[in-house]
Amino acid sequence: MLEILGKTNIDFMGKRKISFAFSGVMVVLGLLALVQIARGAANLGIDFAGGTAVQLKFEQPVRIDEARKALEANGLSNAELQEFGQDNKLLIRVKASTTIEEKTAERVMAVFAKEFPNNRFVVDSTTEIGPTIGKKLQEDALIAIVISFAGIILYIAARFELRFGVAAALATFHDVLAVLGAFYVLDKEITLLVVTALLTLAGYSLTDTVVVFDRIRENLRLRRRDTEEATINNAVNQVLSRTIVTSLTVVLVLVPLTLAGGEVLHDFSLALLWGVIFGTYSSVFVASPLLLMWPGSPGRLLKRA
Repeated sequence: MLEILGKTNIDFMGKRKISFAFSGVMVVLGLLALVQIARGAANLGIDFAGGTAVQLKFEQPVRIDEARKALEANGLSNAELQEFGQDNKLLIRVKASTTIEEKTAERVMAVFAKEFPNNRFVVDSTTEIGPTIGKKLQEDALIAIVISFAGIILYIAARFELRFGVAAALATFHDVLAVLGAFYVLDKEITLLVVTALLTLAGYSLTDTVVVFDRIRENLRLRRRDTEEATINNAVNQVLSRTIVTSLTVVLVLVPLTLAGGEVLHDFSLALLWGVIFGTYSSVFVASPLLLMWPGSPGRLLKRA
């Protein structure tokens, strides 16, 4: 493994009060976002808020930026567009809130007939997503997240101990809430694709945390005379280079994807990018200190070794 930092001796556990204060703010924002999502007050995408999806097939290619300008000029500024270049197809998704009097699908078709009179099209499909379906999708997304956290606790508890599982689950929950809170504060649209990014983030965060926990468990056997704080600090310092190299590798992919991946993938890649940053932070400053704070007598963490 590439040693970009060399041997370090940073007192991570000594900074846990500062890190917990920062994490507390992010968790509060995430919980606020959850409440607002449940109330329907957040910036929800068509998957959750309901709306209309129209897929059109044109005789000639249509530039997505020109299509977006045409929709914005006709009062459909909140439309989401996705192109399928080889087949000259365009998917237009419009949230229910933008619907005025006539049906949204008809408005969309009227716009393209007006703005692109020399480029005929046919309607491949039209889908209406009502508020009931949106509510069901919200519930399903929440269930998926809860199941993933339950799986994390069971997996880590079986591989290590219950306290490791709880610490890993809390750290992962922290990462998901941090990204969700950031999206809410910046008024980013929350869609099923963002939920997919959050679940992907949970897997990444767990992997990073397991690496740290593995080294902590190894040090419990090798450094029996050290205090709990020294044991955990030593373990985190030993895997710090590995953690940074892994995260930078992922970031190098996500940054260009976020900047140049197009509107459809932008929020997905942005959620993953923030998630990698928060996941790396939490494996060091959240999951590991939680082990140190586990209730019990002094030295409890070392008894298993």
